[in-house]
Amino acid sequence: MMNPTPNLVFLREEKGLYYALDLGGTNFRVLRVHLGGKEKGIIKREFEEVSIPPHLMTGSSNELFDFIAMALAKFVATEGEDSHLFPGRQRELGFTFSFPVRQSSIASGTLIKWTKGFSIEDAVGEDVVSELSKAMERVGLDMRVAALVNDTIGTLAGGRYNDPDVIAAVILGTGTNAAYVEQIHAIPKWHGPLPKSGEMVINTEWGNFQSSHLPLTEYDQTLDDESLNPGEQTYEKLISGMYLGEIVRIVLLRMAEELLIFGDIVPSKLKIPFILRTPDMSAMHHDTSSDLTVVGKRLGDILEISDTSLRMRKVVVDLCDIVATRGARLAAAGIFGILKKLGRDTLRDGEKQRSVIALDGGLFEHYTKFRNCMEATLRELLGPEVAENMVIVLSNDGSGIGASLLAASHSQYLETE
Repeated sequence: MMNPTPNLVFLREEKGLYYALDLGGTNFRVLRVHLGGKEKGIIKREFEEVSIPPHLMTGSSNELFDFIAMALAKFVATEGEDSHLFPGRQRELGFTFSFPVRQSSIASGTLIKWTKGFSIEDAVGEDVVSELSKAMERVGLDMRVAALVNDTIGTLAGGRYNDPDVIAAVILGTGTNAAYVEQIHAIPKWHGPLPKSGEMVINTEWGNFQSSHLPLTEYDQTLDDESLNPGEQTYEKLISGMYLGEIVRIVLLRMAEELLIFGDIVPSKLKIPFILRTPDMSAMHHDTSSDLTVVGKRLGDILEISDTSLRMRKVVVDLCDIVATRGARLAAAGIFGILKKLGRDTLRDGEKQRSVIALDGGLFEHYTKFRNCMEATLRELLGPEVAENMVIVLSNDGSGIGASLLAASHSQYLETE
């Protein structure tokens, strides 16, 4: 699914205090950004990360948005004396909402479906901006949602604000998605007014990519069958942080049942879906101790599998490596596909084009072996000459900062300044 999105144009003249809410996984972030215009850019940014209780991910819309609004209100209450909000003005917010929506304007969008473990039925078909606005009213927070954006669009906006050579943004976290800047003449489905720049952002929603060429295994089929959205988000289920640890668990369970690798009795904890998270998998994969102490401790603490032999711990590390390597190489293939679509996979008449990809997400940031494998695969696909002009930058808080910039560029007070 490819959704054209209004072009991202910043003159770096935006000034003032703006907020952002970044909701896209099991945690959300609230940010406060001070913009200083052309000369100063981003003067200051502050953020707070909040974990969403699991029961709210499958409860009611009001419960989830009330929880978020309360956290946002508490964060607003920490404004310091240097938070220069113009007198009489309403606070404005950029809302990064990283789930499939049908967007009807810059500040409204109807939720199509949940992904990444969320399943709140009464929110589907509702305007998520309206849901958040009503929750902010209920908790007494006077704030206007000025822009609704996807996390990839936010990351692209934040990256492009600092570097005009940013041509794509990729999220590799709980879920995954990508967006890129396309020439307007290459978008046959666009029928609206043409942007002056001649460019437009394409939100690929690549997490839902499905193809006969994707190498699915019986373990992937088991994961899909047990997920909240069977038959959907196929690519995401192969490469994102929500699912990598679960694939490892499913394989370990099969090995325990058929090969009795943990003894005659299959550990009961191993039968619990999603009990082994990707951060646990990463910790075991990165264990450099001679007797793989971290692996032994995680197996004991999480799965209650004690007294594992060194040989068995090595098997677990090898399994983590196989699953992570497959995910990383498939992620690299997706990025290569975008570069190929833009004609940036080859040198044109010897001309060296700098291609910068803004990348955000905990999987990429914290899972070092995954990140290294993905970058190495991308260099392999591009070849040494093209690869030296390709730059991947970690865009910390990229989607939140981008959302605050888009809120600033769509402020209700622009005409008065």
